[in-house]
Amino acid sequence: MWATLALSAISLAPAQVDNLELKNVRVTTGVLGPERKDTKLLPGDVFVVSFDIDGLKVRADGLARYSMGMELTLQGKAKPEFKKDPEAKEALLHLGGSRLPMYALSVIGTDTKPGTYTMTVTVTDLETKEKATRKLVKTFEVVPSRLGFVRLGLAYETGQPAPPVGVPGQSVLLNFSLVGFMLDKKGNPDITLEMVIVDEAGKPTLGKPFSGKVKEVGKGFQQIIPFDPLLIQLNRTGKFKINLRATDNLTKKEVEQTLDLTVLDPAGLK
Repeated sequence: MWATLALSAISLAPAQVDNLELKNVRVTTGVLGPERKDTKLLPGDVFVVSFDIDGLKVRADGLARYSMGMELTLQGKAKPEFKKDPEAKEALLHLGGSRLPMYALSVIGTDTKPGTYTMTVTVTDLETKEKATRKLVKTFEVVPSRLGFVRLGLAYETGQPAPPVGVPGQSVLLNFSLVGFMLDKKGNPDITLEMVIVDEAGKPTLGKPFSGKVKEVGKGFQQIIPFDPLLIQLNRTGKFKINLRATDNLTKKEVEQTLDLTVLDPAGLK
């Protein structure tokens, strides 16, 4: 089943245009994350579509009024799996212009049936007399469960989503979960987890990787293990890769996941 459905916006705004458009549409790894290379998702993962609403009619005080709705359908079925009626929203575009970065997401339940799903997002500019409306349609596939990392992304310590870009002195939290693991006769897994951060040359930043084991889970976590966030201090500039590896010791299967991270020198930004 679909556990959660969310529609949200992040305020930002370049130049004024006349016509409502949905631009820069891409599937991302988490909110504010990099573009996702494929649209095949495991049960328990999150499908995120990021895009810009461009051409909103904005009041003199920077206020924009719009509505968003969303619908999810499974290929071959007429009735939606989930529907969220359009909801009126407001945003202040402090930097001027008429562009509003946006995302729509759905948390895929661990019991979701494999298949091809279509997300349809409807956006309406409530400030225009004609109530200009545009639709965004994106298709993705839920594949059969297997060992894999899901819900990967960065966040600030406040809990707000963070992009994979920062400056020295900041800290970010790495969030992730694991699905598709085996349980023993007592209903417990046997997982070994390892995280290694490497620099642009592929050299590990530390002499010893972070590692841990999971041999017991509480009720309700037999299908998905949400790991505690890992704190990463951004202490120097450079381009890095965060490499995660999980080994299911009951099946001897391994899975790896990588997330890019760039730390910029604020003195060099112009």
